[in-house]
Amino acid sequence: MASSADKLSLAMVAGEPSGDLLAARLLSGLKPHLPGARLHGIGGEHMIAQGFESHVPMDKLTVRGLLAVIPRYREIKGIQNQLRDQLLADRPAAFIGADYPGFNLGLEEQLKAAGIPTIHYIGPQIWAWRGGRIKKIVRAVSHMLVVFPFEEEIYRQAGVPVSYVGHPLAEVIPMVPDEAGARAKLGLPQDANVVTIMPGSRMSELKYNTVAFVQAAKLLKQRDRSLRFVAPMAGERQRQYFLELVAQAGLQDVEIDLLDGQSHTAIAAGDAVLVASGTASLEVALFKKPMVIAYKMMALEWQILRHFGYQPWVGLPNILAREFLVPEMLQDAANPQALADAMWQQLSDAPHRLRLAQRFTDMHHSLLRNSAVESAAAVLKVIGRG
Repeated sequence: MASSADKLSLAMVAGEPSGDLLAARLLSGLKPHLPGARLHGIGGEHMIAQGFESHVPMDKLTVRGLLAVIPRYREIKGIQNQLRDQLLADRPAAFIGADYPGFNLGLEEQLKAAGIPTIHYIGPQIWAWRGGRIKKIVRAVSHMLVVFPFEEEIYRQAGVPVSYVGHPLAEVIPMVPDEAGARAKLGLPQDANVVTIMPGSRMSELKYNTVAFVQAAKLLKQRDRSLRFVAPMAGERQRQYFLELVAQAGLQDVEIDLLDGQSHTAIAAGDAVLVASGTASLEVALFKKPMVIAYKMMALEWQILRHFGYQPWVGLPNILAREFLVPEMLQDAANPQALADAMWQQLSDAPHRLRLAQRFTDMHHSLLRNSAVESAAAVLKVIGRG
């Protein structure tokens, strides 16, 4: 390891946009303590904006879905091997894997075996599925940074040094959301009944969720003609694909305002949200909104994944609450009628909405830390600078 701060090197890898944001936040906390340090590896635009040097474009690593990895395995493995050889030669003060566990844990295992400290941010969801992965984590990770409080005990029991650093989303989303401001921004009447539809940002999520979600919206509209629907789209490709799927299903008559991004505004403006399982469901909870969580996928992938899960919940709000706070509907259960019925309940049960808002407020407080400062402090301690 270099002896002076201006020569210190830290290596990092993010493999998809969420990891890029996570790592960029960590870098913003580290930079004041490590002026002149070389920050390099593989990352996206947000990391690069923090002075990070990416050896390979991050989108070379971005693959969605279990089966989609197979045809690109050789290319991705080649990138991993090349980076490993470079880091073994360079000997950075530490390696930080930003999520993306399929790639990063394998790399971390080799680097740790060679004496390079490894930090993983964020903990893989071993509490949801693939619990056997903890054995690999023990071999691969010198220090784990986790974003949910209950994860600390899991890693401690396994003998992995761990720091709870808070969830970055809890800092970004206000404790009291501005529904009126969000509606004004989207041109929605303040007294409108608004349903936000979020079938997912990945193309595979759109493929399997869109038609059921839009059919559910059609059924809801038949119950209440005053309902307004908004759906944030992650990009132009997603928007075009959404419209294509809607047209193929003959659902063009369902009026839905498609938004360019603005997912947080769309959630804040809604009375209730129909959301694909994933981080978006946590965002909805932090906005204190009633929701129905749903998810559909390729039948073969579902058959594989359903055997890995070993707790009754898949939605993050329910996992954090350790109970079914909101409905979850998966695969065949996520049919239009069931989704519409569940959403109607979320829209019409006023006492339930108030109880949910309080539970979600408590959840928000439990996740709120200064994640940039906390995660940077943990890294600095690992490299002997804390």
